Parts: sequence; structure tokens; C-alpha cells
Amino acid sequence: MEIRRALPQDFRELLHCLKMRSKYAVLLVFVVGLVIIEKENNFISRVSDKLKQSPQALAEANGTEASPAPAENGSLASLRELDAAFSQLRSHLRNITLQLEGDGDPGPRRHVLLMATTRTGSSFVGEFFNQQGSIFYLFEPLWHIERTVTFEPGGANAVGSALVYRDVLKQLLLCDLYILESFILPAPEGHLTPFMFRRGSSRSLCEEPVCTPNAKKVFEKYHCKNRRCGPLNITLAAEACRRKQHVALKTVRIRQLEFLQPLVEDPRLDVRIIQLVRDPRAVLASRMVAFSGKYETWKKWASEGEAPLHEEEVQRLRGNCESIRLSAELGLRRPGWLRGRYMLVRYEDVARAPLQKAEEMYRFAGLPLTRQVEEWIGKNTQAPRDGSGVYSTRKNSSEQFEKWRFSIPFKLAQVVQDACAPAMHLFGYKLASSPAALANRSFSLLEEAQPSWVT
Repeated sequence: MEIRRALPQDFRELLHCLKMRSKYAVLLVFVVGLVIIEKENNFISRVSDKLKQSPQALAEANGTEASPAPAENGSLASLRELDAAFSQLRSHLRNITLQLEGDGDPGPRRHVLLMATTRTGSSFVGEFFNQQGSIFYLFEPLWHIERTVTFEPGGANAVGSALVYRDVLKQLLLCDLYILESFILPAPEGHLTPFMFRRGSSRSLCEEPVCTPNAKKVFEKYHCKNRRCGPLNITLAAEACRRKQHVALKTVRIRQLEFLQPLVEDPRLDVRIIQLVRDPRAVLASRMVAFSGKYETWKKWASEGEAPLHEEEVQRLRGNCESIRLSAELGLRRPGWLRGRYMLVRYEDVARAPLQKAEEMYRFAGLPLTRQVEEWIGKNTQAPRDGSGVYSTRKNSSEQFEKWRFSIPFKLAQVVQDACAPAMHLFGYKLASSPAALANRSFSLLEEAQPSWVT
């Protein structure tokens, strides 16, 4: 009777584990289950053999007289049923195990978060993951949240925005793309929207089956680049996300690394965070070109010495550098929840050796670097000198990353150095002591990268 009570409980626990674990864990459970079932079968077989003996043989073995046997032993019948059930389950588990092994599964599902700020080269680096066919890649989906939910900078409002971003990010990494319907304007109708921000920068949203036939008289603001598609079907996008082996997302709207702890600790996710940084002097020079209207005061002060910089603008610059520095320091301290899940990357190192850095990032994320990614890097890091627009991801990277040195006035570089000195020191950016030093290409403003930046 003990055997009959114990076995159903083991069977329920096995089924519960099979339902709750991910594909990779399921494979492990299958193997463990086979071992357990094999042991139980051996035990059942021994008991069955014992019970199958004739009453006379049992009596002789026990030194007692034989008694008439019933027509059918009830315990023997029950054990036979259990034995058959376990044999059937064992066969089923073996078939599924062989099927999983034959699928060429590249490993567990990874969730890669590229965390950066504007004008740090994040669009370029994001393409390293966008070009990998097994990765579902999203380009700046949090843009919709920023446009819809208004938070004032600083204090409780900054915390509130970080929490909103984090919760939306979690759902996106879990392929719940419906969360965006609450933020996309105008609101999607029937899960269809022609207003997904920079849809064309996410290959997964522009390939079949997500790319539906083009709808006439429907204007799509951020259309796919290489093919005409109908309005984005969010249901099809969510299904495509679940079919892909991995998920990657690029965002410039998350600054505080500490708020991501619940994501890293979520058992449904296997998050790898890559924080991309760039020399803040280069960032300012790039922003003054890309967002010219927002930096009129800076340009007038640099060229004319008039209209002095407002202290609040300098404080905003200092605050941005400090938030980046504090997040990096947290990651480099290697707290338990981040150990093995955080990597710090400088854009300058990527620009100088893009394929090498791509290999390092893929190795950190536990993903295979495909030939498709290698070919894209080779093609898009050797672009003609006049073929690189402000938002282009196609650049002659080895020449581009220091162009800012010849476009930014030295007095602006000094402002940045004063405001961002702690962050620059942490990331290995040298200060320029004079206009000549800033413009002297033979004087390197970059220290060697530290191996400890990969945790």
C-alpha cells in the first residue's frame, strides 16, 4: 500500500515540474524523470516477480504451508497497471527528449538589454543584435511611454518614471507587446497601428509573417525600409517574438541600473545588461548637431561669449553624467543579483574594433555570433566618408569616433570636463588641457579598456 500512495504523488510532482519549467529546464527534468522512472520500474518489477510466484514457492521460501490463492491478486493487478502507465510515460518522455535534441536548440532563451543615452552610438551597436535571425529585436519601444506619460525630472517623479519604464520593459521582454497599446498615439484599433516608433529599425517587425500586405491609403509614419508592409499587427508581432529564440531591446530611457533588479531576478527572464557609454564631450558635440534647436544657447555662448550658459543647463549635464556613472559603479561592484549579467562597453572601443567587440558582447550574452552579423559589421563599418548621416548606422567607424575633437570649441569641452570629470575618470577618458591638445589626433584621449568591465 505504501507504494500505491507514494507513486501518484511523484507522478503529480513530475507533471507539475514539466509545466512550470522552461524548455531547457524541461529537458533536464526529462532526463531526471527517466532515471527516477527506471528505478521505480526496477523496484516494481522485483515486487511483481515476487507476487507472480506461486503460493507454493512463496511458502517454501518462507517456510510455511501453502494456502489456496485467489483467482487474481488485487495488489498484482494494481502494480501491473502502474507498471504499464510508467512505461508509457517513459516512452513519451524519451520521444520528446530526442525531438528537443534534434531541433538544434542553441541554448536557453536570453533577454539582452542595451542600455545607453542619446548620441552614444546605441543605434549602431543595437544592429549587432538586430541582424541576428534568431533574435527578436525592438528599437526604442519606450519612446511611446515617454511621449504619453509626463514626469518632471528629479525626486519622486524620476523614480516614478523609472518604475513605469521598468514594468513596461518587463512585459516587452516577455513578448507581451500589447502593453504598448496603452501608450501608442493614436491608439491602435483592432491591434493594428501605423504609428509604431521606428518600426523599420527592427527587422523582426518587417519580415514575414509580421509584414502583412500593404494597405492602400494607409500612411505609416515609421515604415519598413526594404519592403512595403501593412500597419503593424501587434498580435502577429507578439507571436513572432515568442517564436524567436531570444529577445533584445535597445533603450536610451533607462538611467538607473538599480531599478532593473526585479527584472534580473524574475525567474521567467534571463537578462543580460550591456551599458554603452561614450566620451561626454563627443556626446555633446553630436547632440548639438542632431538636436540643434535645443543647444542654441550653448552655440551662442561658445561663438560669441554672449548669453551665458544657464546654471540649470550645466546642472542637467552634470546630472546626466552622474546617473551614468552611478549605474556603472553599481554594475562594476558586482552585487550578487548582477553577477555575470552586466557588461560595460565604450563606444570608442566598438568603433575601433567592431567585430571583436561584437564577439565579446555575444559571448557575454551567451549567444552565437552568426555569419550574417559578421557580414553586416564588415559592410557597415567601411562606409564612404560622405555616406554617414546624423542618424545613419553605416559609418567608417575607425575614422568617425574622434571627429568631434575638431568640431567642438575648447571652451565647451572644458565645461563638459568640469561637469563630468568623475564619470570621465571612471570610463578612462583623458582631459584635454588646451585647444592644441584637443585637436592633436596623435594625443590619445582614451585609456585602455579594463578587463574588469565585464562582470
